[in-house]
Amino acid sequence: MDKKRVRGLFRIPIIIGVLSPLLLWGCGANSDGGKDPKKREQPTLWVASVQRSDATVTTGYAALLEGKVNVEIRPQVDGTLQNIYVDEGAFVKAGQPLFRIDDQVYREQYNGALAAQHAAEARLVAAKINMDKLVPLVQSNVVSDIQLKGAQADYQVAQAAVEQAKATLRSASLNLAYTVIKAPVSGYIGKIPFRIGTLVTKNQAGWLTLLSDVSEVYAYFSMSELDYIRFKKQFAGFSMQEMLRQVPPVSLLLADGSSFSEKGSITTVSGQFDQATGSVRVRAVFPNRQGLLRSGNTGTVVMESLYRQALMVPQASTVELQDKVFVLLLDKGNKVRKQAITVAARTTDSYVVSSGLNEGDTFVMVGVDKLQDGAVITPVRSTPVAGEPKK
Repeated sequence: MDKKRVRGLFRIPIIIGVLSPLLLWGCGANSDGGKDPKKREQPTLWVASVQRSDATVTTGYAALLEGKVNVEIRPQVDGTLQNIYVDEGAFVKAGQPLFRIDDQVYREQYNGALAAQHAAEARLVAAKINMDKLVPLVQSNVVSDIQLKGAQADYQVAQAAVEQAKATLRSASLNLAYTVIKAPVSGYIGKIPFRIGTLVTKNQAGWLTLLSDVSEVYAYFSMSELDYIRFKKQFAGFSMQEMLRQVPPVSLLLADGSSFSEKGSITTVSGQFDQATGSVRVRAVFPNRQGLLRSGNTGTVVMESLYRQALMVPQASTVELQDKVFVLLLDKGNKVRKQAITVAARTTDSYVVSSGLNEGDTFVMVGVDKLQDGAVITPVRSTPVAGEPKK
């Protein structure tokens, strides 16, 4: 046999052996009618139904703390500061002496007023004696009643002089007492800017110290108009006081992030909004038995609001576009549709929805940021909105 022909016969099986795997791979790729690429384009995602449930929402408000009573201690008489009986930061009780002003001038004024009162009382006695001796003489027609009337007028003048002298003495006594400045309430002493020997006056601009009663502490914070409307809707009542009595206790976060040990209560809401800030002032009261809080402290008042049977969606199941929040709802044919929602409040990981959703709507739980409106998915039913998806 021709050698060239023999070599050609051996090449044919080799070429067929090389091509057969390629042919088999091509047949396998088209064996499902070309549906695999479409399946790969439809992501398999967890979906869930919108459910109603109770939600507790916490909201924090920056607050400024003040003592229940903050008293500016000021001098009520002029003089030189003679003694300072307390130190800055000390706790004092009501009635305890704090400062003493040199009382020499006021003591002399008191002594002079006392002497003037004694003199006026003596003149009153003399006027009465003179009036009394004329009474029988007038009755006996020895002297005319004109003299008696004059004596009676002198007696009344002496009485008025005694009252005037007593008033002057009381004024001098008050001024003398004001030289010792006492604590009007129990509390803590603030800064003392003056020192012994300083001349102080009753009309001076600066105070001697600031005394704070911090047995209770007022936490003042501002609430926006929107938060205030939501706040009022949660609690029923014909008056603000009736409504505030239903507000649950509030917490206080200190500047270091720790929680204050005592719970407080909302006691007052300002009667009008600040036009400059669009907010209303609110006051919370916290007991301060251990004296940890002081006037001037800052903190955060944390309020809890209960939303009963509210529509909830996880925050991870939403996407924000142009200040709007959207969820992806599942329509017929497993197509997704973007739906804007109105958020009433937020919990740690969910939104409370006030509009845009209905109970029973099916939404995509995860991967929403990668889906386009109208995309088709392969849904996998998950647990209700409040839980995590089962895997």
